[in-house]
Amino acid sequence: MDVGLRQLAIDAWSWLNYKPVMAEAGRPSSRAFPELAKTWVPPHELRRLAAYKVLASYDNNQAGQLTAAAGDEAALERRELGDAANLVDTALGYLLGSDQQIAVSGAEHADQESPEPGAVEAAAVQERLRVWAEKELLTLRIQQAERTAVLLGDSVYVLAWSPEKQRPTLRVYDPGFFFPQWDDDQDQDYPTCVHLAWELPEDPDERLKARVRRVTYELGPISEDGNATRIYPWEPGRSSNVTCYLTDAEWLLEDLKRGETLDRLPMDRAVFRVRSDGTELNRLDLMIDFVPVVHITNTIPEGGEHWGRSALAHVLQGLDELAATDSDSSAASATTGTPIIGLAGARLPVDRATGRPEKLKVEAGAVWQLGDSGRMDALDTSPQLAELRARVEHLLDRIAANSRITAAGLGTLDASEVPSGYAFQLALAPLDALIGAMRLAREHKYRLLLKFVQRLYQAGRAAGWMEGESFSARLAWAPHTPTDRAAVLEEVVTAYGARVISLETAVQMLLDAGYPIDDVSQEVARIREAGRQDTPVVEPKPSAETTEDPSNQRDSQEQQRRQTAFGFATR
Repeated sequence: MDVGLRQLAIDAWSWLNYKPVMAEAGRPSSRAFPELAKTWVPPHELRRLAAYKVLASYDNNQAGQLTAAAGDEAALERRELGDAANLVDTALGYLLGSDQQIAVSGAEHADQESPEPGAVEAAAVQERLRVWAEKELLTLRIQQAERTAVLLGDSVYVLAWSPEKQRPTLRVYDPGFFFPQWDDDQDQDYPTCVHLAWELPEDPDERLKARVRRVTYELGPISEDGNATRIYPWEPGRSSNVTCYLTDAEWLLEDLKRGETLDRLPMDRAVFRVRSDGTELNRLDLMIDFVPVVHITNTIPEGGEHWGRSALAHVLQGLDELAATDSDSSAASATTGTPIIGLAGARLPVDRATGRPEKLKVEAGAVWQLGDSGRMDALDTSPQLAELRARVEHLLDRIAANSRITAAGLGTLDASEVPSGYAFQLALAPLDALIGAMRLAREHKYRLLLKFVQRLYQAGRAAGWMEGESFSARLAWAPHTPTDRAAVLEEVVTAYGARVISLETAVQMLLDAGYPIDDVSQEVARIREAGRQDTPVVEPKPSAETTEDPSNQRDSQEQQRRQTAFGFATR
């Protein structure tokens, strides 16, 4: 969009346009972004990579240093006290909750006396996926990837089959290394070609020059003529002529010419990496028909966009204002603690060597001699300091509101200001909506990741993994805010006793409320077994009263049914 003689960019990163440092991206003489001046970086990726660096500087209390590198030397005096990192960590904590668990649809019915078709198989897959998650430290990987996603807006998982471990391995990559190749002529939900690229610095000790490494996953025909087909174990009975190729190569930076960007690197000058078994990684057929790369976005991308938005995006200017106020507060506190004093009619000590009056210092025990008309005046800056502190509180409230984490979510809300639990719940409503949207943005991506794990097991012919369509598996998140467990338990017992919910749903509600339940199906089996042992069914003897009054008989039966509804509730 052209506005007069200036150009206004409106894109996924336009919320950073107010920072002059963004104009440095791509300039050959840039001190703020020297790495973006490399010839291999695609021009259309410069703003995204520059945005990642700006956000990372806020997270590390280095935003002032980055601004100073762009020419504003006064930015070195900027006071940054960790507010950006605190905001990111708080949002991350609410997003992840206390626990994440893999759940396969239908597995909760496996322990019924007459399980539904496929329930036993679903439970077996769920157990295998949880074992895989434990071995691959999935909880740790999620922490790594999601903090990057909350901070930068994006994160990347990469899966690979390990013949030595006989399982898929999971790695987390910085989104600055992620370069998907989108075909604008086609309506694509996922790219058919993905580059992971980064620069390797010069190593004089090893006599290695500066290089760029590029790992490429690309879908293509199995044979050059496109006639060769293959039947994949997750789609038995259906032939496919598509496979995924892996290429891992390096190029010397000094060999690259202008215009030879990441997607146009000369293959005749590539040095291909070699796998541990001696296989050269040059279009290696992975024997799968999908790209094992999962891109996580912090928010739901807008139409036509593929990138997420940082949790700091809407409050970045507020963080700048907060840093400026902190800087002013620091200067004001210096003059408040050691005030500026004006003396009139004072007898100043004289330096015997130079004959000039010595400078006076404000310190404990200092005595100054004043004449008959002498006067001492101190500059009181404490009112200004109080105003600055009040402004800090105002900015924190504004940032909490605009980020939707809320003052209650950040823990800065005074409990005495909340009249009731319902009012507190209303105060957390924006946070509930924020976390709901963030989890929705990730829901399908984690389903996709767990589907890829199952398919890699099938492609690797791992023991216990049979042919057939992958099971629908999801990542279940724990509640992000504390819940009233007693109220939930009462609700569950009442609803199950009235037969309006199943036992599986009741246990799932308890799990969502934070009860220490590892597996819904196993917990259901324990409850039923305990119910059979501890609460035998005894037919009540009809009395004269119940015989004469049918309503009394129904009340007695209802009371007995409620008492035996939940084995653990009656014990």
